[in-house]
Amino acid sequence: MEKTTIESTAFTLHQKIIIAILALLQFTVILDFVVISPLGDILMKKLGMTTSDFGFAVSAYAFSAGISGLLAAGFADKFDRKKLLIFFYIGFIIGTIFCAFSSSYHMLLMARIFTGLFGGVIGSISLAIVTDLFVIQQRGRVMGFIQMAYASSQILGVPAGLFFANHWGWHSTFIMIAVLALLILVAVLTQLPAITKHLELQSEKSPFLHLWHTLSNRQYQIGFMAIAFLSIGGFMLQPFGSAFLVNNIHISQEELPMVFFFTGLSVLFIMPLIGKLSDKISKFKLFAAGSFLSIIMILIYTNLSPIPLWQIVVLNMILFMGIMSRMIPATTLNTAIPEMQDRGAYMSITSSLQQIAGGIGAVSAGFIVHQQTKTSPLENYPILGYVVAVVTLFSIFLIYRVSQLAKAKVKDANL
Repeated sequence: MEKTTIESTAFTLHQKIIIAILALLQFTVILDFVVISPLGDILMKKLGMTTSDFGFAVSAYAFSAGISGLLAAGFADKFDRKKLLIFFYIGFIIGTIFCAFSSSYHMLLMARIFTGLFGGVIGSISLAIVTDLFVIQQRGRVMGFIQMAYASSQILGVPAGLFFANHWGWHSTFIMIAVLALLILVAVLTQLPAITKHLELQSEKSPFLHLWHTLSNRQYQIGFMAIAFLSIGGFMLQPFGSAFLVNNIHISQEELPMVFFFTGLSVLFIMPLIGKLSDKISKFKLFAAGSFLSIIMILIYTNLSPIPLWQIVVLNMILFMGIMSRMIPATTLNTAIPEMQDRGAYMSITSSLQQIAGGIGAVSAGFIVHQQTKTSPLENYPILGYVVAVVTLFSIFLIYRVSQLAKAKVKDANL
């Protein structure tokens, strides 16, 4: 059995297997969440939803994920992380099946809430596992590989989901995700080791007292706020992406898979590079560079008028390269903030606040953006871009604070 923490910066075979499992698991969870945006135009038309209805459908997952994460945070460091992961992943699969059999807006809303209650906790458990098993010098590369799940969902998952939706109805997209998740659950059960080292450091504090002490830690609060603001911008821009492309840019439903495929391809290319860079250069500088690129591209993108398909593909590729260049250094810096005995609770709270903030962003976007009819262009999309740009600027300041705390933690650990 490998040691729980490996001091070498080179990955062992055992570590590579763990990375692959976590990446595949994240692929299904991310796909389940992001696929609703490409399906947005179809869902709004098929289920008779307004832009505000769709904003609530997206945010329902986020709010329920945030609430469950907070409730689970106090217990996150009290159990074997593998067992927690299995419990919540099974609930996520059941929720995804409920989504597949929804036949109305309200049924879909309830199904998304149920899925969020379980799916929203999985990311924080995975982050806690990464922090337990990998030293800080390895985590940038690990985050790079795991975050590639996002790119893979864009390259393989979203186009496949749209293909299923266009040929067999949008319900089939969620059936596809559930079947894939069941296969990955088998891999988790058979290949992931028990992760219990954190249990050796537990105090006698009750779960709720543990949650309160984690929430009230001033240093931790900076990390919570930084990740929450990082989430708001993405959640505001993402939900209406497909509706904007179809109704404003005049991209057809059949062309949408190509846009998402090449966007994911660009992210897949850049993620390993960003992961390696974040282990070699200043993570904050890398984050700031990605943020400024994102702001420029967001302002261009949200003010677009109809342009050829190849141009929208190129712009999307550059935009998401900027966005994803922020995520790896920010997430890696954030993992350095909590003490080992608080990591599960910290990651759960971080994920919860991220989801809740994102839910607020999605709801806000639903009220900012307006559509006269189901086929008319989205209105006020440029205003949405300006709001996201301001939020992105503020996140740079917050991540700078996190980077200073992370430096102090590493310095103290080396004394």
